[in-house]
Formats: sequence, C-alpha cells, structure tokens
Amino acid sequence: MTLKIYGIRESTCTSRVLTVLAEKGVTDYELITMKQTDTKSPEHLARHPFGKIPAIDDDGFVLSESRAICKYLAKKYAGQGTKLIPDDDDLTGYGLFEQACSYEAFYFNHPAESIGFEKLFKGAHGKGPADEDLVAKYKSQLEDTLKIYDVILAKHAYLAGDQVSIADLFHLPYGALAKELGFRTLFDPYPNVKRWFESLEARESWKTVPSVMAFLARMKAQAAK
Repeated sequence: MTLKIYGIRESTCTSRVLTVLAEKGVTDYELITMKQTDTKSPEHLARHPFGKIPAIDDDGFVLSESRAICKYLAKKYAGQGTKLIPDDDDLTGYGLFEQACSYEAFYFNHPAESIGFEKLFKGAHGKGPADEDLVAKYKSQLEDTLKIYDVILAKHAYLAGDQVSIADLFHLPYGALAKELGFRTLFDPYPNVKRWFESLEARESWKTVPSVMAFLARMKAQAAK
C-alpha cells in the first residue's frame, strides 16, 4: 500500500515531511491535498484529532504531527538516502539530536511561527491586520534564540554535531517564511547561523519542495477574495 500524506504541498508543516522524503529518496507516496474545510471532517479528525495537517496513513498505520512523522520516516527509511537521525544505540548522538529538536520546538518555532501568523495567516483567515508590536516582540525573541544558536554553531556545522539531521531541517519552513515576510536579513548578524541556514536552503531536498513563496502567494490570494 502506498504511503498516503494528507496535507497541502506548499504548506509549512507538510513541507517538513516532503523534505525528509526527498532526503531519503522516497518517491512512492501519494499526497492527498486537503482543503481547510476538510480538516474538521470526521474522516480527518480520525487521522488528526486536532484537525490539523499533515497526517499520514502508512498501510493502515495513522500518524499526525509533522515532527513525529519526520522522525518515523527517518527511522523507517534509515537504510537509504541521508542519515537524518542517530542510531538508537548511539546514546550520545541521540541525546544531542533530541536536544537540538527541543531547541527548535521550544525556542525557535514559537517566535518564527508567530511572525508568520501575524504577517500572513492572520489576514488570510480574516482576523485583521498584523499587530506590529507583537511582530517586533516575536522578532526580538527570535533574535535572542539566534544569538545562542550562533554560539552553538561556532562549535560544529549543525545543531546536533557535524552531520545534518532532521532537527536542522525542522527550521526550514518557518525560517524561510520569516525571511520572505520582510526579514530578509534576519540571520545576517549571526555569521554561523547565516552559514548554517543558507546551507539548509541550498539542499536539493528543499529545492524540490514547492517554495514558501508559492504558499505566500496562495495565502495572499485567499486573503484578497
């Protein structure tokens, strides 16, 4: 049975999953494009109880949340493509990997995603214009995180060591979106972060995923209706 992915190809969280599949060289999957109204249907709530995307159905095994899906896929296809997650018996490597995942989830994602909400999603969903004071607050929070990242990345090429992992790739969707939403030079004051993020954006896997610009254009078009 073909792996089924329920999501929107150019959306931020779906793009995480598609990037990992590209890194692993997996092409045998079916992307089932969801509409916003579909996410609250009984069928989709059975896949994702909070009515979000993406979710997968892998031969009857249903899983939701992009980060969990990415870790599952990295383990399932461990023997092919880019090694994106340490072996279970590499306790040190796995500990550093999970630490890096926590950095992204707890210190990077909230301000980066919140900038996206204020500058794009809020208007697209008819919730009014961006609160620029909040945008400034989230930008400051993100800069605080990047300052610390710059110290970490001075010691090794990636957040968990000298090999790329999905902990790094998790940053791509909202980091790239923040840049496109008026913060093009966001990473410039932090040379190690700038080098790291540019190396992620240059990966062939990310280039195969429909760009954040496509998502941006689609959301702006919806907001204009």
